[in-house]
Amino acid sequence: MLRPYCYLFVLTCLFSAVARAETVLPEITWPSGWEVQVLPQEDATAQTSSRVSRQRAVKNDANGDPVLVMELTMSQVEPGHEVNLQGVLLEMRKSVQKDFFQGGYQSVCNKIHPATLSRLPALETTCTVTQNGRHLLSQTLVAALDADKAYVFSYAGQAEAYAASQDDIRDARNSLKL
Repeated sequence: MLRPYCYLFVLTCLFSAVARAETVLPEITWPSGWEVQVLPQEDATAQTSSRVSRQRAVKNDANGDPVLVMELTMSQVEPGHEVNLQGVLLEMRKSVQKDFFQGGYQSVCNKIHPATLSRLPALETTCTVTQNGRHLLSQTLVAALDADKAYVFSYAGQAEAYAASQDDIRDARNSLKL
């Protein structure tokens, strides 16, 4: 089974320039009936003092297997560090495509385009993953910057669940308070 949420951790690698700071976590209202997972705060070595906050919700099928995952990641950006949001999102998209290709799948992503995430201007792209011409899953990546914080809201799932969950995704996205 494809595990689209495994590809979501790419963010942790791409936002490596972060600084330790006590921050208020972003607020999101996850859809009812979804399994909300408590993810530990990720701290790197004491020398780099990095901090990444992750929140995740999973929609399971009747057998308890995940069919859709939404994740919100916030990274503290080191003072003076310039984040190239377009470049970060492009690298995330390339990584997703490479990982799927190595697994024997094809993926096509739309052009990175302007969007919003909560009150922030953002960039967004969606990838469609197929095998032998059959649409298997879709993944959307949305990234935004706010002063000393970088955010990524990502959702990925099996094609049918992704399409059927658009209202849940929209409601969760609209509930964001960054």
